[in-house]
Amino acid sequence: MLVLLASARGHTMLTVVVFLLCAASSVSASVKGAAGPRLNNNQLYKFSYTTEVLVDGTRGSKEGSAGYKISSDVDVHLVWRGPSSKDDQLIQLAISNVRIGPASHQSEKKNVLHGSTAESILGKTKLSALTKPFLLNLKNGKAKAFYSYWSEPAIIKNLKRGLASLLQVQLSTGKVIENDVSGRCTVEYKAVKDQVTRTKILETCKTVETGFTTHSQVFGVSRKSSSVTTFTFEDGFIRSAVAEETHSVIVNARRSTAAKVISRQTFTFVGKEAGPLEAAGKDVAGVVKSIDAKLAAVGIIGEIVKSQCKGCPSLFEHWQTQQKQLEPASLSKATAPRSFLALIQSIRKASKYEILKVLKSASKTALPQVVDAVTSSQTVASLDAMLEFLNFTDAKSFVLQERFLYASGFASHPDERMLKVLLDISKGKIGSTDIKESLVIIMGALVHRLCQKGGCNLPTVVQVKKLILDGAGSAQGESEVQMYLLALKNSLLPEAIPIFTKYSESEVGAYNTIALTALQRYDVNLMTDEVKRTVGRIYHQNRRIYEKNVRVAAADVILSSRPSYMEVKNLLLSIGNLPHEMNKYMLSKIQDIIRFQLPASKVLQQAMKDMVSHNYNRFAKVGSSSAFSGFMAQSADVTSTYSLDILYSGSGILRRSNMNIYGASKGEMLHGLQVAIEAQGLESLIAATPDEGEEDLESYAGMSALLFDVQLRPVTFFKGYSDLMSKIFSMTGEPMNIVKGLILLTDHSEVIQLQSGLKASVEFQGGLAIDISGGMEISLWYRESKTSVNNRGALVITGNVTVDMDFMRVGVEVSFETEASLDFITTVQFSEYPFLVCMQMDKTSFPISEYLTKYESVSSGKSVESRKRKKQLVPGSEFPLHQDNSNMCKKVFDSSW
Repeated sequence: MLVLLASARGHTMLTVVVFLLCAASSVSASVKGAAGPRLNNNQLYKFSYTTEVLVDGTRGSKEGSAGYKISSDVDVHLVWRGPSSKDDQLIQLAISNVRIGPASHQSEKKNVLHGSTAESILGKTKLSALTKPFLLNLKNGKAKAFYSYWSEPAIIKNLKRGLASLLQVQLSTGKVIENDVSGRCTVEYKAVKDQVTRTKILETCKTVETGFTTHSQVFGVSRKSSSVTTFTFEDGFIRSAVAEETHSVIVNARRSTAAKVISRQTFTFVGKEAGPLEAAGKDVAGVVKSIDAKLAAVGIIGEIVKSQCKGCPSLFEHWQTQQKQLEPASLSKATAPRSFLALIQSIRKASKYEILKVLKSASKTALPQVVDAVTSSQTVASLDAMLEFLNFTDAKSFVLQERFLYASGFASHPDERMLKVLLDISKGKIGSTDIKESLVIIMGALVHRLCQKGGCNLPTVVQVKKLILDGAGSAQGESEVQMYLLALKNSLLPEAIPIFTKYSESEVGAYNTIALTALQRYDVNLMTDEVKRTVGRIYHQNRRIYEKNVRVAAADVILSSRPSYMEVKNLLLSIGNLPHEMNKYMLSKIQDIIRFQLPASKVLQQAMKDMVSHNYNRFAKVGSSSAFSGFMAQSADVTSTYSLDILYSGSGILRRSNMNIYGASKGEMLHGLQVAIEAQGLESLIAATPDEGEEDLESYAGMSALLFDVQLRPVTFFKGYSDLMSKIFSMTGEPMNIVKGLILLTDHSEVIQLQSGLKASVEFQGGLAIDISGGMEISLWYRESKTSVNNRGALVITGNVTVDMDFMRVGVEVSFETEASLDFITTVQFSEYPFLVCMQMDKTSFPISEYLTKYESVSSGKSVESRKRKKQLVPGSEFPLHQDNSNMCKKVFDSSW
């Protein structure tokens, strides 16, 4: 009996809980049975309506946000109700008594709207269009059709759409897909008593606007958005609707460089009175036609608004004000990338003929920078202008051609046409073999970018893939094979892995190095057992003898490809049986991996527990070669690391120097810079004996650079004994330029359709002026060699969020700039053994400036602007290397006195 009673009580309790949940998940009985809000017949509902927009930095400011609000009265009444459903309603909305004012309280001096009226700002035509009634077909609480006039300005129709979208609401909890002014979006409703909360998942919205963004997250931009509307109901219809939408746009690498836009709407019931009678008719279309034949279903989704810049300078006029900042002497200053970014914005709005006019008028010294800007603009007109301006059959314009190719390789959002243009150029006559090499190498980089965007099967991408994959196997000359291998290295095509595996065992040292360094760039999951076996054979010289730098490159691949316990143990067991300096390098490399906690550190530590592989005899080897990694910068935004690997020959002459800089942000790694200097066959200069396997190497020294994940064409210092001797006797100590120019690092453009009907244009660009040079000096008299890598750069990132209504404009600009230099110098004294080696990696003091500018203007020309600046000086420093290096540097500098 007690069990039955308990069971009955439990059942009753469950029923009550279910009832309460159901009651809580829909609006109260006042609209019972309705899917959406219902208007009563013959009633005129009066509302007050305000929409406002504000822009600011994400942290806000004491002065308050810039912005404005539009206030009005709105009359709403039922025109027609469907005979088969009370929730099929045709509603008329009429805006009146329009007022425009600042969004926050401002002094008369800072109030751009002071003394203005809605008519003086909008103009009679736009105000008349805004106050003209429009219709909304609401069915089951959803906007089925929006009726207005095609002849109305787009901005006016969008404002009406923003108001109409506020009436779209469902009265039950759930997630649905809706069309409104913001686009086609997923929306989540939560209904409790007489209140409904609508949360729009803005990331899902599909609109007619298109934009683009940088492929790399490290220099990319993130957007955080939210949109929440709260409705209250009375007598079956909306009593109030309050909407707030926020969009924050943030630079990943510098999160303080960020802007936000806030849009608010408030729709409040004021009262009601007797209204027009309900119209007769069978369907909506017939009723609408009877009201006004010019009314049309223009769609509820916001349409594109083309804003025209009134009084803006032409591209040529803009260029005349910027050209001094783009001369070579200014390239290490922040004014250069700032002018570069401003020029790109102008070029993107210009025609081919306007662009050609600037190209033809630029001075010889500024022209390479103009080529950087035009190519980086990535418009149809800019590419057409470059094709007409450049003559690839003329070897004399080598510098301009290479700047065009490099800017194409760094393109932020390349398309198939850009790749096709390069492919067409490669099929024609090219005056310079260096340009031919750069062209093919850069095509590989574009293939990678397009594949990243899902375009691997585009016709032109397929053609270029075939060209470089086949070319690596069919090429005859050494330079041609290297060209195709470097192109494949840039492409990172999985199909190229077997080719790299094959060339890694070639008898040509240059092929080995390119193939092995390319394999190191691939995802670890693509490293098959065959690849690992091949790389292991190279390191351990199972089939033939290899050069030291090739074996070291093989070791790097093994250690970066999730090595097994046995692979690591075999590496450790080889130490002690390697050439003298290679012993020291491998020891230093292993210690660096463990110290810096790189992925292979755990398995290395496990293998080193075995005293056979880890003992004094192996780990007490001396030498000057080294490998070291460290942090350049660590912050919540970005982590930057560096690594320096130096390998010497047994005679003390540099064999390989490799400097890398990486950046990591939001879980993504960017290989920002790699500068590798290689030298061989120089032992005869000091009557030294070459190491095993390097007896017949031709005298050579050169430099290879990889910049922002793009491999550039290598540069040769000298090749052959006669060239070496002529260079030694003509050395000036001046470094050789490796890459110089302006690069568009950050490029983000989008239009945010706000729920109010307004649009926010977002433009974030980051420009880098860079000058990388390197050199090698050898003094036979002092028996000393010196290699240097000099990096000079200036970085500017600017972000603009603008709400432009044609008759009124409000916006915020955030920016960040810095100028810096980084030098890496290696000095070797080989007058005695053991020779002295000193490595130095220095950064000078550099400034960092941040700016926040807010601006407002009206069509009459009146404008106000406020600007804030924050500046700091980061002190210079010498990056720490290992203690052995510090001790050696002390001896080098002491001996020089």
